[in-house]
Amino acid sequence: MSGNNCTTVTEFIILGLTDDPTLRVVLFVIFLGVYAVTLISNLSIIILIRNSSQLHTPMYLFLSHLAFVDIGYSSSVTPIMLKSFVEDRTIIPLGGCVAQLCFGVIYGTAECFLLAVMAYDRYVAICNPLLYSTNMSPKVCTLLLIASYMGGSVNSWIFIGCLLNRSFCQSNKINHFFCDYAPLLKLSNYQDDLAEILPAASAGSIILITVLIITVSYVYILFSVLKIKSTEGRSKTFSTCTSHLTAVILFYGTITFIYVMPKSSYSTDQNKVVSVFYIVLIPMLNPLIYSLRNNEVKGALKKVMNRNHCFS
Repeated sequence: MSGNNCTTVTEFIILGLTDDPTLRVVLFVIFLGVYAVTLISNLSIIILIRNSSQLHTPMYLFLSHLAFVDIGYSSSVTPIMLKSFVEDRTIIPLGGCVAQLCFGVIYGTAECFLLAVMAYDRYVAICNPLLYSTNMSPKVCTLLLIASYMGGSVNSWIFIGCLLNRSFCQSNKINHFFCDYAPLLKLSNYQDDLAEILPAASAGSIILITVLIITVSYVYILFSVLKIKSTEGRSKTFSTCTSHLTAVILFYGTITFIYVMPKSSYSTDQNKVVSVFYIVLIPMLNPLIYSLRNNEVKGALKKVMNRNHCFS
């Protein structure tokens, strides 16, 4: 018993996406397929970049880490979601719930920073090509990667720190398909607004900073591209950025909806749908976007396949 004469909650019940038994079976099959494609495609990107010498450049180093982050991001949520489709009651202990939130925030934040780093990489490559080897040296790339993961860890610490200062002794039913911060906060006993304001301010600041880096990078890239006289040259130069821009629009569009817009402007069901998109679907789409729209990746894949065919 806690000091407020109520039983302390030690486990939570995940309500999931739907109660309809038939729909749950259909969704289980769909999302199991999505998760399998996510793991296979992202692992393939990592292995391809590691084994193809022509892809040993900063751009593809960052892409391999983006693939790693997408695997972690999806894996922090999807297994529990799949479990909720086949069980009547999906129970997760408090420690497991906190761990799921912790890793989700780490990987989600790291993805923001990696997308900003990749935009900066394109800026240096297009606007300052003569200084590219210096500005994007192995040491600089390593520091940028460390900063991305450290940023994710700090943001996660803020979320978890605010949450662990609260007690849970009311309802233990989470109206979501994973342990997201807002549903958990609603179940806690919190009297001040700091627990709601501080994580939102932290997430909002990260989104604002990384979007600013991406925007400034692409403004300079656009001016550089416009200076190229030939249409073919402009198209070829900017084509190296289209995959990244597509990934940026998809990811930032959805996380802005969840973490920046006022909570009163959308329903819990809308929150669930958007969360499915940015946590489950985008990690599957990213490797497809980068492979289908990138000639270097497709070329490296053909070489690997031809090499394997020769050996066989």
